[in-house]
Parts: sequence; C-alpha cells; structure tokens
Amino acid sequence: MPSTLVLRRPFDAHLHLRDGEVLRAVLGETSRDFAQAIVMPNLVPPIVTWRQAEEYRARIAEAVPRGDRFKPLMTLYLTEQTDPDDVAVAHASGLVKAVKLYPAGATTNSSSGVRHVENAMPVLERMADLGLPLCIHGEVTLSDVDIFDREAVFVEAVLDPLRRRLPDLKVTMEHVTTAECVDYIKKAPANLAGSITPHHLIINRNAMLAGGIKPHYYCLPVAKREHHRLALRAAATSGDSRFFLGTDSAPHVDAMKECACGCAGIFNATNALSCLAHVFEQENALDKLEAFTSLHAPAWYGVPPAKETVVMRRQVDPICVPDKIETGEGPVTLFDPMFPLHWAVQR
Repeated sequence: MPSTLVLRRPFDAHLHLRDGEVLRAVLGETSRDFAQAIVMPNLVPPIVTWRQAEEYRARIAEAVPRGDRFKPLMTLYLTEQTDPDDVAVAHASGLVKAVKLYPAGATTNSSSGVRHVENAMPVLERMADLGLPLCIHGEVTLSDVDIFDREAVFVEAVLDPLRRRLPDLKVTMEHVTTAECVDYIKKAPANLAGSITPHHLIINRNAMLAGGIKPHYYCLPVAKREHHRLALRAAATSGDSRFFLGTDSAPHVDAMKECACGCAGIFNATNALSCLAHVFEQENALDKLEAFTSLHAPAWYGVPPAKETVVMRRQVDPICVPDKIETGEGPVTLFDPMFPLHWAVQR
C-alpha cells in the first residue's frame, strides 16, 4: 500500500460558496487544494442570468486568497422563466459550464426552482442543442413521498421521461445517494453521469439519527441506508468515468443548523481529500483516486484537467483540522467523519 500519492489538483464538480462574509471565510478551504470547481447558483437572489453569473464570478475571484490558483466555473439557476437566449449567450461566452435544476422546495434556497419540468422545456431543448450540461438536484418534493425515497422516485418519474424526450441532453445527477440511481447511471447508454460526495461515502442515516438528532450530519438528499452507502463506494472506487467527485460542501453557520428547523448542508471542503483517501484506501482503490477527484469531471464538463499536482502522504499521527471555520456571520462546523484521518495534503 503506497504512503505517498501524487494527484492532479482536484476538480470539485459541486460546490457551494455562498456570498459575502461566508464566501470570504470558506473559499480558501477549497482553493488551497482544488484547481477548479463547478459553483452552485442558489444564492438569495439566485444566479439566473449570465450577467449575474459574471458578477458573482468577480466576487469569488476577489475573495481567492493570495497565492492560490483557483478557477470558479459558473452555473445558472434554472427557473420556469429562464430565457433560452440568455443561456445561449452565457454558454457562448465560456462563462457558464452548466445550468442547475432545483425542484422547487427541494433544498436550500430552492423556492425559485422548477415546479413543472414542462414549463422549462424550451430552455432544456436549447441546452440539448448546445451540448450544455444540466445539473440536477434529483428529488421529488411531493409530500406523500417519504424523504428517503425521493431520489429513487425522481429517477423513475422525472429523470427517465426527460431523458427519453431529450436523449441529447447531457445530465449530471448530483450528489447521488441511492443504489437505484447508481444502477440507472450505469445502464444509461450515453449523456448521463453522477457526482458523489465524500460524506455520502462515509455516513448512513444512523449518523444523523441514532442516539439523538445530529444536525451537522443533516444534508439533502439525506444519507440513506447502509446498502446505498456501499453502492456509492463501489461506484466511486470503480474507475467508471461516469462517477466523479462533487463535494457538495455547503456551509451554514451553526445558528442556522442548531435550531428548531435547521438548514440542510454539510461543510467538508477542509478535509474532503483526506476523507476520500481514507475511503479509497479502505476499498484498495488508491490507484483510482486521481481519476475520481481530478480527471473524470473535467472530461465531462469539457475543460482541461489541472497541470499542477498535489501530494498526499499517509502519516502515523492523525491529521489536525479545526472543528469550526470562523466567519463574519458566525462559526461553520466542519464535517467530522467519526474516525481519525491519516492522509495529509502537503502544503
């Protein structure tokens, strides 16, 4: 088993950076290790137009710590009023690499999202023509569907009909959490991929619920049963290019997590690579780690992988990471994998 890994600087295919004080506090946790990231648009108000995306990218660029080389890749937030021509301009400019579909009410800041996919069809048809990927938060929001079943139902009731109607549309199922979704992606003939988070490779729903409610393990989609976690690990470590890293690192200050109606999201940017090295080592798949973190997603999104590398070394003593990141709006708690981490990024 190797004790040193050399990886192309990773590509995060699903990252929340927020804005303002939180953006400035958390961005360095990603930019010190990652070369590029697909940045989510669910701000308040959301990033709907290419002009708003351009302005948001400028704020991110201004917040990158001195000495870090990091490229944010922007997305647009799909609404039922999104202008297909604006999306085409955003794509042609090279600024926007994907459009994000949030089912209305599915997750953080999704109230402006899509209620009826049919109403967004003119945009989706244009995207299929352009080759612009659609990133999907794949859950139905029907109150009569159990929250643990909402991804599997989405695949059957929404995703499959959409792909049959628009087979040329390139689709990323983000933060895959179920064996059903993994199997669906594997069987797809083309134009479908899935991102997988570090935390869904590590926790099942017991982490959130057993022994008391633990809000810092609450995310959407929620972690599922153990057999789903094992299916995700098998997919991530398989070398299959249709699966790649999307951390879904999603900072919320503690006051918004530790309350009667806490926000969904796990912040893992600081220790994501150490967590992944641990998982891939457990699965005897360290030789597949670079492809999962650094190669598959750039190829999917049509951008070159990083030329620079990062070095990770396995050390005897566990790595030290902070419990929290301080921001101007309050502390943000870092994901705790509940076991010691020994793979350290050499900085």
